[in-house]
Amino acid sequence: MNNLKKWKTLKSQMVLDNPWCQVRQDEIELPNGKIIDDYFVSIKPDVAMVLPITSNREIIFVRQYRHAVGEFFLELPAGNFDPTKESAEVAAIRELREETGYIPQEFRKIGTLYDKPSKDTNQIHLFLAENVSKVGEQQLDITEEIRKSILKVEHSHLQSATGVILLLLFLAKLLLKIFLQV
Repeated sequence: MNNLKKWKTLKSQMVLDNPWCQVRQDEIELPNGKIIDDYFVSIKPDVAMVLPITSNREIIFVRQYRHAVGEFFLELPAGNFDPTKESAEVAAIRELREETGYIPQEFRKIGTLYDKPSKDTNQIHLFLAENVSKVGEQQLDITEEIRKSILKVEHSHLQSATGVILLLLFLAKLLLKIFLQV
């Protein structure tokens, strides 16, 4: 593995610079000398994601519409944050409270991984929130319409096959990161 080499950036320019979406176009030289002049990178904010578990061994999921793919997903509470303005931990607790109305008694970071490192810059910071309890109503953003789904940890099948697959893929990535230091 010692013979692997990084790509060399020859030029870089922002081709889309919007508060909701940033895209950078790089001209790169591969280790084999090949030049690629249109390598696009999405500059995305980091994400704080929470696995909330109640004292009754229930997981609090959120179900919401995702316009990019036109489908509803069963997800863990999560949201973007700016690490120059708040920590991942503060953002995770904030997102849990906003999306579910719950807060944790115990809270710890599980790990951090890159979402899609071939094309995206953002990291996902995953936290475990235990003994969560409801303290109020959801406080949703204007673009959010979220329904809570509370499922027993022992539940043998979840309600959304797509949501389960995405959750399993995410957890597989996380386990690789934690146990294999990938």
